[in-house]
Amino acid sequence: MASSSGNPNPQLRKDTVWNRWVIFSPARAKRPSDFKSKSPSDPNPNTICPFCIGHEHECAPEIFRVPPEDPNWRIRVIQNLYPALSRNLPDPSTHAPAGSVLDGFGFHDVVIETPVHSVQLSDLSPEEIGHVFVAYTKRIQQITTRDSIKYVQVFKNHGASAGASMSHSHSQMLALPIIPPSVSARLGSMKDHFDQTGKCCICEIQCEDLLIDSSTYFFSLVPFAASFPFEIWIVPRYHSAHFHELDAEKAVDLGGLLKLMLRKMSLQLNNPPFNFMIHTSPLHVSGSELAYTHWFIQIVPQLIGIAGFEIGTGCYINPVIPEDAAKVLREVHVPESG
Repeated sequence: MASSSGNPNPQLRKDTVWNRWVIFSPARAKRPSDFKSKSPSDPNPNTICPFCIGHEHECAPEIFRVPPEDPNWRIRVIQNLYPALSRNLPDPSTHAPAGSVLDGFGFHDVVIETPVHSVQLSDLSPEEIGHVFVAYTKRIQQITTRDSIKYVQVFKNHGASAGASMSHSHSQMLALPIIPPSVSARLGSMKDHFDQTGKCCICEIQCEDLLIDSSTYFFSLVPFAASFPFEIWIVPRYHSAHFHELDAEKAVDLGGLLKLMLRKMSLQLNNPPFNFMIHTSPLHVSGSELAYTHWFIQIVPQLIGIAGFEIGTGCYINPVIPEDAAKVLREVHVPESG
């Protein structure tokens, strides 16, 4: 039996945040509690790399470090040595391009989360993870001074099959001169919900059967129409449009809940490769847009592949019912030392 609800029949659910349908087909899979990564992330070998302390000269130029100007740094924010966009191109006009080609101006940065090669993000304390979040916010606030930058995507790839080219724990930030299509779709769907109900759709998503855990300022859940098995969202309890407005106290609280989710995911799913993305609002939005936009973190363990159907339709097939995934994750016991 694939679903603890006892119903193996397929089901379609509407994702009201991205305005797309997801197919749930539990009969295609084993029991939710038996899901494990087929290619777990190998523990970091005790080697050295350009991201390690003492090897700063091997990296692209530094933007800032925490603490500032301290050789015993905890976090470094640097330029990406192989950037997708170039900060060296002329800053484009703040007006929309007349054609369909735009020079590839933008900022592609790397956040080195720890000076020690063998330490993963989930090994850090809530306070240390909070410092990583504060580093994100500081860099975004620096970028907001550039009117030509419309959106900043913060993301982490953990494990080679999740897209990580370096095993040293790090995340990335890509500042774009456009608003990406998926962001526009998300904002449009949120606006439609607000126009119809007068309420923010993210503020309304909390549901007992989907909840995993909560903290003072945040809660974690498996979304009602999760595109991927054991997908996790971490959502602010309070309405907030922009991630970069996060303060230090809330950053530590968020760090504790993210650490717990990563530990639960690792223990239950055999330390899978994963991606996490911070979904926020465009940098320059009007006051009316602030009422319906709400940031959140999406964590996706890499358990199944994306194939022709998903690429062709934009519609995902998830073999695990979200309520079942949430129940499994709720029941994972994380040791106090974990």
